[in-house]
Amino acid sequence: MRQPLVAGNWKMNGSRASIRELLDGVKAGMGEVKTAEVAVCSPHIFLCDVQQQLDGSAVAWGGQDISVHESGAYTGETAGSMLAEFGCKYVIIGHSERRTYHGETDQVVAEKFVAARKAGLVPILCIGETLEERESGITEEVVGRQIDAVIAHCGVEMLGEGVIAYEPVWAIGTGKTASPEQAQEVHAFIRGRIAAASATVAEGLRILYGGSMNPGNAAQLLAQSDIDGGLIGGASLKAADFLAIATAANA
Repeated sequence: MRQPLVAGNWKMNGSRASIRELLDGVKAGMGEVKTAEVAVCSPHIFLCDVQQQLDGSAVAWGGQDISVHESGAYTGETAGSMLAEFGCKYVIIGHSERRTYHGETDQVVAEKFVAARKAGLVPILCIGETLEERESGITEEVVGRQIDAVIAHCGVEMLGEGVIAYEPVWAIGTGKTASPEQAQEVHAFIRGRIAAASATVAEGLRILYGGSMNPGNAAQLLAQSDIDGGLIGGASLKAADFLAIATAANA
């Protein structure tokens, strides 16, 4: 049985005061979260505060990006060892916004996956198609290519040391959400694609849904057999909403 994971992605939002209030609310409500693992991925500049506030709690934390380099003259980059020093367990890899706005290729994302594992971090590998790609009927081609790039670079066994988040790009921050059936179809494809390389890895791998999951649709999405949690954007900025999703993952 795969333990559900509900991870918040705050993106470039928050202040020291608002994050302190948010985490106070999340910690206060964790008693209702019976089975799901809960994590938050913070802007890197707030990680010291996040570590201090969450240390010793049931909530894990992580970063939103990582450099492929371990150290050196890479101004503005953050090494995996730096994230680990601030107690991070997770790091988001290949989010669609990084692929779109920063030109990250499948190869770069695969290299970041390896960098995360070298630093002892659990990468949350984001994959997904744009609206144009979905309407062109190539969702599986796109998602398959993104998975294959990581497997080719580091092997399926290392892939199994991470988490996958399927995030249909057309459903991120738009208010649109894939139907439970649409999401399950792609999640099942993802698991099947990985099973072609290793049935054991595929069975144990957690695959999250990352497209506008909220308290209103979480239960139906999480009820699908291949959806093992959520990578939550906007709803993770409100403690009550985030906890409602995590509680829905109890079922």
